[in-house]
Amino acid sequence: MKIVKYSPLLILMIIWACQSKKDNSLSSQHEISAQVLFENNFYRINEDGNNDSSAITLESRMEELNIPGVSITVFDNNQILWSKGYGLKNKETGEKVNENTVFQAASISKPVASVAAFKLIENHKLTLDENVNLKLKRWQVPDNEFTEKEKVTLSRIMSHTSGLGTSGFQGYCIKDSIPTLIEILRGSEITNSEPVRVVQKPGESELYSGGGMEVLQMLMEDVSGKEFHQLLDDLVLSPTGMKSSSFKFPLPEALRKLTSNGYDENGNVVCGGYHIYPEKAAAGLWASPSDLARFMIALGKSYRGEDTGLLKQSTAETMMTRVPNAGGIGIGIDGEGKAFRFRHTGGNAGFTCYAISFANTGRGVVIMTNSDNGFPLIHEIVRTVSRAYGWPPMFMGE
Repeated sequence: MKIVKYSPLLILMIIWACQSKKDNSLSSQHEISAQVLFENNFYRINEDGNNDSSAITLESRMEELNIPGVSITVFDNNQILWSKGYGLKNKETGEKVNENTVFQAASISKPVASVAAFKLIENHKLTLDENVNLKLKRWQVPDNEFTEKEKVTLSRIMSHTSGLGTSGFQGYCIKDSIPTLIEILRGSEITNSEPVRVVQKPGESELYSGGGMEVLQMLMEDVSGKEFHQLLDDLVLSPTGMKSSSFKFPLPEALRKLTSNGYDENGNVVCGGYHIYPEKAAAGLWASPSDLARFMIALGKSYRGEDTGLLKQSTAETMMTRVPNAGGIGIGIDGEGKAFRFRHTGGNAGFTCYAISFANTGRGVVIMTNSDNGFPLIHEIVRTVSRAYGWPPMFMGE
C-alpha cells in the first residue's frame, strides 16, 4: 500500500476548513434560532409601555392590529442576518409579502436624499451653510419678516430648523392630476398641500418640514442639471447596491411587479393601490427592507471610517452631530456610547416603516408595513429583536 505524506501546513489547512464549515453551520443555526424565537415569542406593548405577560406569534399580532403585511431585515457586523416577509402584499389577489417586496419608504426618503446632498457638498456643488436662494434657479424661497436676518440653508433644511412650514404630504391618487415640483412649492389649484413658506425664524428651533425637503429637491436638481431620481440613483442607490429601490415614477417595470398595496386603518386599500408622491425628497422612495439595510450599513461604515465609498468619515460625522434644539443633519439620532444610534421613521398613505442602526457596531433592523396601523407593531418588533439578540434598546425613549 502506498503511503501518502501530507505536509503539516496542508493538515492545518484541512482542519481550519472543517472548523470554518462547522463554525458557519453553528452561526447559521444561531440565526435561525434567533429568528424563530423572534417570530414565536412576540409580546404586545401595553398602554404603560410594558410588555404583556404572555407571548404570541408575530402573525397573530398582525391579525389583531389589522396589518396585512410586514417585511423585516435584521443586520449585524455590517452583514444582513436575515430578511423575511409576513402576510399579504395584496389582499385582493392573495399575493404574499416576501423578502423582495418593495414598499413606500415614506419619510425614510429624507435621509437618503440628505446623503445625496452631502455628496454634492463633497463635490463642491453645494455649501452646507449658505443661503439656498443663491443657487436656486427656477424658484426662490420668498423672503418675509422671518428671513430679514437669518436665511434658509441646506444645514437647516436637513435638520428641520429652516423655519419652513408644510410638515408633510398626502400624496395623490393615480387618477388625479399630479402637480410639478414648482406647483408644489408655489401652491396651485391642483396641489393638496399648502405653499412652502418660511413660518418662523430660520435656526430658531426644530419644525419638521417635508416642504423644506422639496426646496432641497429643487436645489439639487438645479445645481446638478439632473432629474432627482437619476441623481439619487447615481449618488446613492447604485453605489450602495440598492437594486430594488427607486425615486422614479412610473416605477421601472421590474419593480412594479414587486410593489405592495397600501391599506388604511380599516384595512381598505388606498386609492389606486398606493398614492403617488411627486414630493420625492420628502416621501417618494420605493424600497425593500434589505435595500434600506444596505443603506444603513453603508452610512454606518462611513461614520466609523471603515469604508468612505458612500460618504467621507468627516461628512458622516457631521451628519450625525446633534444640532441645538434638534436632531442630526438629515437623520435622527439617539443614545450615547454603545447605544448611539441613527434612525428614521416613515408614514405615507397605507404604509409605515422604520430603519435604525447602532452607529458604532453596524447592527440594526429595518421594518416596512403596508398599513396605517403599523407603528405599534413596529415598536413591538424593535423591542422583540433587541431581546432576541441581546442588543441595547433601540426605540426612541427606551
